[in-house]
Amino acid sequence: MHKHLKALTMLNAIPSFEKEVRDYMKATLDGQAEISTDRLGSFISKHGDQGPKVMMAGHMDEVGFIVTRITDEGYVKFTPAGGWWSQVMLAQQFNITTQKGKKVRGAIGAKAPHILTPEERKKPVDMDDMFLDIGAKDKETALSFGVNVGDMMTPYIETTVLSDEKYYLGKAFDNRVGCAAVLDVMAHYAKNDHPNELYGVATVQEEVGLRGARTSAYQVAPDIGIAVDTTISHDFPGGSKETQLGKGPAIMIRDSSMIGHKGLRDFVLEIAKTQDIPVQLTSLTRGGTDGGQMHLAKNGAPSIAFCLPVRYLHSHTSMIHEDDYTHLVKLLIAVIDALDAKAVEAITYDA
Repeated sequence: MHKHLKALTMLNAIPSFEKEVRDYMKATLDGQAEISTDRLGSFISKHGDQGPKVMMAGHMDEVGFIVTRITDEGYVKFTPAGGWWSQVMLAQQFNITTQKGKKVRGAIGAKAPHILTPEERKKPVDMDDMFLDIGAKDKETALSFGVNVGDMMTPYIETTVLSDEKYYLGKAFDNRVGCAAVLDVMAHYAKNDHPNELYGVATVQEEVGLRGARTSAYQVAPDIGIAVDTTISHDFPGGSKETQLGKGPAIMIRDSSMIGHKGLRDFVLEIAKTQDIPVQLTSLTRGGTDGGQMHLAKNGAPSIAFCLPVRYLHSHTSMIHEDDYTHLVKLLIAVIDALDAKAVEAITYDA
């Protein structure tokens, strides 16, 4: 498995708790780029000091939970940080990360089927009725484990390669894929020239409203914005097959946060064609990417989103295809290589 993808997905980072991922990004690019952060904690790396400002950004946070209460019996109550469907949560394992960085394992309790009433069988369990069992006999014991209100709670799964070694299974591909791509592209340009002022950004708090993209894009003031994120793979039984694993990264035509800039999209599709890089086209009626804030920064920036297809998005058993990631990185490099001042001016004013 790609080393950054595995390492990043095994880290824990929900909105406003991105430190583990940010530290990894800093350590990896130390000495290869200029590194800074915005005041919310978004990671900003820079290479080059002339030409148009090109900003590519993936977000560090994954969907997870925050501890809200510990019951007298020692069970943990929580609130979601990002979008969850309650049916994927029951009987799953989670880690609580304490204030001192300790991982406390638990499982969301589920009634045995023997004692479910007919009414309970007919409807999903409401998230407000769920609890995490960490094996504590009472509240005092749970506190002795280091667990406190406000702690981060994330799914536990070992990221792994499946029998076909091009398929990866794990949590947080949304959006450690984008973070890994930023690392790979910036490492490439530590050894290769490009015609622009390149910013590789990993944002905070995307899952709760694209917040880090807003602050980091304000700081960078890009001329071109490229969000690097994920999208739904529709190749499950009964799916539309609009996007599929192994068919290449998807170019987002529009989502609820942004209509992809047509001039930039045409530019990207032409490069993909000439470089023989497979791509797909997709759209979402709900959900957005960091491009939703990048394209509005300062006086505006033509922006687009490159999205890796993921099966079972916003669950902790997601699946991706290695070839899609390889082509995602190739496409980013090919596009950045072509984004000189002349190309950016044509995209901006001739679209």
